[in-house]
Amino acid sequence: MKKPISYKQQRFLDLIQRYTLANGQAPSYEEIMDKLGFSSLGTVHWYVRTLSDDGHIHRARGPNGKRALILSEEHAVPTVLPLLGMIAAGEPIEALENAESINVPAPFVRPDNFVLKVKGTSMQDDNIEDGDYVIVRKTPQAESGQMVVALINGEATLKRYYPKGCGVELHPRNPDFPIIKIQDTDNFQINGIVLYSFREY
Repeated sequence: MKKPISYKQQRFLDLIQRYTLANGQAPSYEEIMDKLGFSSLGTVHWYVRTLSDDGHIHRARGPNGKRALILSEEHAVPTVLPLLGMIAAGEPIEALENAESINVPAPFVRPDNFVLKVKGTSMQDDNIEDGDYVIVRKTPQAESGQMVVALINGEATLKRYYPKGCGVELHPRNPDFPIIKIQDTDNFQINGIVLYSFREY
C-alpha cells in the first residue's frame, strides 16, 4: 500500500504531469528546481527518491535518466487527444465535431493538438490512406509545402498548402485529384498543420 503524499509532494507530481503534457517529456531536475523555487538540486533529488521509493514515480535508467521521470499509473499523463471528426482527402466535406477521443503517442498530447479521421485517397503518395488518422496542431498559419487542414467555404479538406502570387493552391498527393485553387470569392482559412499520421489495425 502506497503512503499518502503531502501537499508539497502533490505539487511536485503535478508539475511533472503538466510539463510532460505540454512538452512531450518530463522536466529536467534543473527545470523542476527553478519552477518550484527550490534552492538546490539536492531538494529535487530528495523528492525524486522519496516519491520513487513510495511508488509514485519511476526513474528511467540510461544517459538521459535525469529527464526520464515517469509517473505511476495513477498519476500518469493521459495519452489521448480529442477526435474531432472526419477530414476529406479528396473533395471537401462538411467539417464534423464530436466528443470522442483516441489514443496517440504521448509526445503529441498537447493542448493545441487534435485528431481527425481521413476519408479519401488524395494524400496517398504521402502514405495517408482512407481510414487513417492525422494529428493536427491548431494554428491559422502554415509554411509553403506543409500539409494543412483547410476550411473552404465552411468545408474541410486535407491538402498541401502553396501560397502563390495570385492566391493559394491546395495540392493533393495523388495524380487522380485536381489542384484546388482558392478564389477571391472563397471563404478560406487554415485550421491546423498535420504533425503525424497513423492507422489502427
